Amino acid sequence: MSRIERKTYRYEVARSPNALRAFEASARHQSFSAAAAELNVTPAAVGQLVRTLEDWLGTPLFLRGTSGRARLVPTETAERALPDIRAGFDRLAVGLERLREGSTCGVLTVAVSPAFAAKWLLPRIESFHSAWPDTDVRLDTNLKPVDFVAQRIDIGVRYGTGNWPGLAAEKLMDEEIYPVCSPQLLREPWRLQRPNDLAQETLIHDLSMDRHTGFPTWDTWMEAAGVADAPHARSLQINNSAAVLQAAIDGHGIALARSVMARDDLAGGRLIRLFPEIRLASSLAYYVVYRQECAGLPRLVAFRNWLFAQARQA
Repeated sequence: MSRIERKTYRYEVARSPNALRAFEASARHQSFSAAAAELNVTPAAVGQLVRTLEDWLGTPLFLRGTSGRARLVPTETAERALPDIRAGFDRLAVGLERLREGSTCGVLTVAVSPAFAAKWLLPRIESFHSAWPDTDVRLDTNLKPVDFVAQRIDIGVRYGTGNWPGLAAEKLMDEEIYPVCSPQLLREPWRLQRPNDLAQETLIHDLSMDRHTGFPTWDTWMEAAGVADAPHARSLQINNSAAVLQAAIDGHGIALARSVMARDDLAGGRLIRLFPEIRLASSLAYYVVYRQECAGLPRLVAFRNWLFAQARQA
């Protein structure tokens, strides 16, 4: 390859979307390896794309030469350019979605928490597959909110107050909070007759709710039940709502259940609701969330409507 041919090749590579994507992903992750994992290429390929872009621009994009540097740090020039590059990729993604809007075929990526997937969504998903056989559902289960653009999420269900910047949110379901236990714990007729009796039991705490400000705790429920100055009960702490319910099903204690999560286990007789006369509503709720610019995507519309139909049936 002649010098002119090599120069032309580097020019074409540098101007390609692949070089810009490699640069943006490397800057976002501050790592060639993490960027390579996201882009499904090798770290060497990402590094080469970034170096080709730097050669063409005539300026470095990352600070180099500092011994022991654990992360890639973009230069000041690169930092200024990144917002525009990311906005351009966002618009490209929207444009591609527009091209796909005429079809219900393809993959729909749905973001939900692991517990919501296990206790509510997966037991019902077959009815969606039956109604929309050409749409494949890919579940992205994560306890933390995800970036809908970067991770190409189409639609999701989130638990909270309904305010997530950049996303449209429609309330799907409200929720009650109440204690539940395995039927085997109620075999003794004297057991768990009054809320005060909970002081003699192991109380199961859902640590996954700690990050949700305003979520009712056992202390909140005890106060609503009029239990004052109760002795400290034994506790079992678990950081997954589905596992909290399973621990109660297995007879390990009394769980403070979320009604949406516990509904099927109550209906199936695996759990018993205690003290139903005490009502405690959560200030948080489940919301269907999506990017407003993708609201017309047929697969998204179909799944959104199906979610609301399932919520009404429940």
